[in-house]
Amino acid sequence: MPPALVRRLPGTEGGAPLSRLYRPEEIAEALGCSAWWVKDRARRGVIPHTRVGRAYRFTAAHLAEIVRLYEERPKRSVSSEPASRATTSPLAVRTRAPRSPEPTTASTPGRLRARPPHRTQYETVA
Repeated sequence: MPPALVRRLPGTEGGAPLSRLYRPEEIAEALGCSAWWVKDRARRGVIPHTRVGRAYRFTAAHLAEIVRLYEERPKRSVSSEPASRATTSPLAVRTRAPRSPEPTTASTPGRLRARPPHRTQYETVA
């Protein structure tokens, strides 16, 4: 880009370039999600953003941080661990003790009954 077209921050002698601000729709397109999701997460303070007036704006650094926040690393495979560690792993499936049946009390009603309707379809006013 020609040096004359690069925007500079006001009041900086070194000429630090002004970073581009992206709209939520542009971030949503880059992430493959909806603009509503991006605005909702920004409103809740879950993802980094900049507020310009009432509008949410994002820099390239914000986009990179959002990607890092939602990045998932592969889980360690159980087959690579020694057999002794695999059985004591906190991720091992735990079984629950069987639940005892609920005790029945005398105050529990035997059957449920429907209430009679308040009006009938052909009710007439006398």
